[in-house]
Amino acid sequence: MLPKWRKSSRSGTGGSQSDCVEVARGARNIGVRDSKDPDGPRLALSPAAWRALVERLKHDDMA
Repeated sequence: MLPKWRKSSRSGTGGSQSDCVEVARGARNIGVRDSKDPDGPRLALSPAAWRALVERLKHDDMA
């Protein structure tokens, strides 16, 4: 079964507003890809790593 890729509802449809990532839940991992390059490279994160990334982004802890 192919993953169902989702994009944020806050993403636009053109110009710089279309610069975002898409995510998909897999059997064991969370997939992440560039919405502008759906056939390009992808990341596969464990659910724990995905949660940690989202929390860091929410709190702007990226240093």
